[in-house]
Amino acid sequence: MKQSRADGFDEFVAARWSALFHLARLLTGGDRHRAEDLLQEALVKLWFAWPKVAGQAPEAYVRQILARAAARSARRRWWGERPTEQLPEVADRMDLSVMVEERTRLESALALLPTRQRAAVVLRYYQDLPEQQVAEMMGCPLGTARSLTSRGVAKLRQVLARAGEPVR
Repeated sequence: MKQSRADGFDEFVAARWSALFHLARLLTGGDRHRAEDLLQEALVKLWFAWPKVAGQAPEAYVRQILARAAARSARRRWWGERPTEQLPEVADRMDLSVMVEERTRLESALALLPTRQRAAVVLRYYQDLPEQQVAEMMGCPLGTARSLTSRGVAKLRQVLARAGEPVR
């Protein structure tokens, strides 16, 4: 039985680990350690459901687990603040570090959003999922998903405008 359960699971994890980990990082506000824990929890749940979902859409199943687990995790504990002393200096436009800084700014801004807004924005714009699928993954009505996404984007714009020039 173990062999039949493992068929394809290892290959799926090896092929999609990076993308799923990045999604988990965005859902946890950039916290690498929480993202690792979140992804591990999701993959354990996937392992037990693998015989049922292997032939269908295992990645969609894992994304749904990640989104719901991130929301549950945020309700469970207070994770604290991450203060910074100063904003970094503006780097040369041709420098590759500019892209890294912009990504870091965006991840920091995402971390300031409430959990459900962050999940809605990440699923809608980073994962490029249709609104209906975002609503299904979050377990809420379509109107709620739209509202969470809209409010999340508005708050992101506000936070990023305070921090300086817009993210590309």
